[in-house]
Amino acid sequence: MKQHVLKAAHIGGDIVKEDDRYVVRDNKTLNNLVLSSTDLKPTKSTSGHAHKGQEEVYHFTKGSGKMELIDTNGDKKMVFVTEGDIVLIPDGWFHRVHAGPKGVYFVCVFDGRRTH
Repeated sequence: MKQHVLKAAHIGGDIVKEDDRYVVRDNKTLNNLVLSSTDLKPTKSTSGHAHKGQEEVYHFTKGSGKMELIDTNGDKKMVFVTEGDIVLIPDGWFHRVHAGPKGVYFVCVFDGRRTH
């Protein structure tokens, strides 16, 4: 069995999305979970999405910004996020990240079915 110790800044894997806003990498080493990283450029935002039947964990490791969350009742909140913060995203909640003036880097863990 391979040892799987990674640094948050270098999760390995493949680039799955790249444009003027961000670079997204997915590491699919595990059978049931995907480790994903997003390097979001200054003042840019992710597209945002929700997915039924899937929870996610976001760990912010560099920079700062805001996370937009909309629960399944339609209640919206904006949460300030910075290095070291972890956001738990329940099943079905819409979520989008808005980078601050220096950008933001975060690592996300979700089950192995990418639906976004």
